[in-house]
Amino acid sequence: MTCAIREGAESKIWARLKELRAMKKTRRKLKGPLQIGVLGCMAERLKEKLLEQEKDVDVIAGPDSYRDLPRLLAFATSGQSGVNVMLSLEETYADVVPIRLSENSKTAFVSIMRGCNNMCSYCIVPFTRGRERSRPIGSILDEVRMLSDQGVKEIMLLGQNVNSYRDTSSPFAEHHSDQQRLSRGFRSIYKTPSGGVRFADLLHKVSEVDPEMRIRFTSPHPKDFPDEVLQVMRERHNICKQIHLPAQSGNSQVLERMRRGYTREAYLDLVGHIRSFLPEVALTSDFICGFCGESEEAHQDTLSLVCAVSYNFAYVFAYSLRQKTHAHRRMEDDVPEEVKKQRVAQVLATFRTQVKQLMQQKVGMLQLILVEGPSRRSEDDLAGRNDGNTKVIFPRLAVPEAEGADRSREIRPGDYVAVKIESCSSQVLKGTPQFHTTLQRFATCNS
Repeated sequence: MTCAIREGAESKIWARLKELRAMKKTRRKLKGPLQIGVLGCMAERLKEKLLEQEKDVDVIAGPDSYRDLPRLLAFATSGQSGVNVMLSLEETYADVVPIRLSENSKTAFVSIMRGCNNMCSYCIVPFTRGRERSRPIGSILDEVRMLSDQGVKEIMLLGQNVNSYRDTSSPFAEHHSDQQRLSRGFRSIYKTPSGGVRFADLLHKVSEVDPEMRIRFTSPHPKDFPDEVLQVMRERHNICKQIHLPAQSGNSQVLERMRRGYTREAYLDLVGHIRSFLPEVALTSDFICGFCGESEEAHQDTLSLVCAVSYNFAYVFAYSLRQKTHAHRRMEDDVPEEVKKQRVAQVLATFRTQVKQLMQQKVGMLQLILVEGPSRRSEDDLAGRNDGNTKVIFPRLAVPEAEGADRSREIRPGDYVAVKIESCSSQVLKGTPQFHTTLQRFATCNS
């Protein structure tokens, strides 16, 4: 399975293919043929190059062609190349039930939509994954119920732009004929369609499946944050108060060239509006350093935005030119690679400075933690995450079954535990577990 969003991801696949070629030659001599397949976005984007240069690749399947894999493998078995990279306007794999690789895991991902319509000038996704199409809400709810029955305690709703979700196949769709409102000060390059079950409706219904299951979602676009979404997040105790809000740049001119549909000022207004609804919200973001035409002044605007917003986490990347995109056709990749690397380092350093202050504010607080399992560094410690998705480390102890209870029991993965935070780094909180609890009980006692 491959990704084509950034050059680094593709470089890893080319290196892996080199390893597989050698393995295939050895396997052919000893155990019979080994079939190599390249699946996903890179297969769609580089199909010609793969066919010409990688003669040992037997199957090439794009992200909408997975149902065709049995036929493609049959072609490969007969000595032909199996290729299908056709994109679909309808495929959502709604009827395909994912197989969980780790049945002991208490967290899971649930795909709710595929593709993207935003056409940001730097992004290859609309060309490799196609246009937006949403999975029927009934299919999503069935999967969430199944995961709840399996003991999963946290799900992440996934999509390239989750908050533009719109299901028109549902019986509920006829009651939602209005057009979705964009965030104030934001615009879209495509006409926002009307009708259908929207993301706020989906969030509400998913949160009702299991009151003891945490709900997260990623990745949204800042333009699609109507008050209805924020209202549902405020009302439902099991929807985590954490929002990924990709800024990409802190400079309005760069944002215009990126075709993001907002200015620096509009983005900051949205941040303030979100915090008026959700005062304790944890915000994370994406940043691209060295986009076409980014000046030193524009870069400084990004640094100041990081300081102004005070993010809980940030993903920072050097700009990587992608073929087929608007930037590839119309712009010049004119920022030197060394400058890009320097700017990435500066954004990360600025983020780490301000996030330490955020983390320090948690010291002394009682936090609700979903236990994931043993800490990677010590079997004597356990690790979990708080509502804002920050990792928390604490000793493996027996604690009261509830606040004030006489009986104690060991802490297990999947438990909700109240932890008193005692120290922090820029990435991790550390504390001491106090007692077992539940999502509902902790929300009631701390509202």
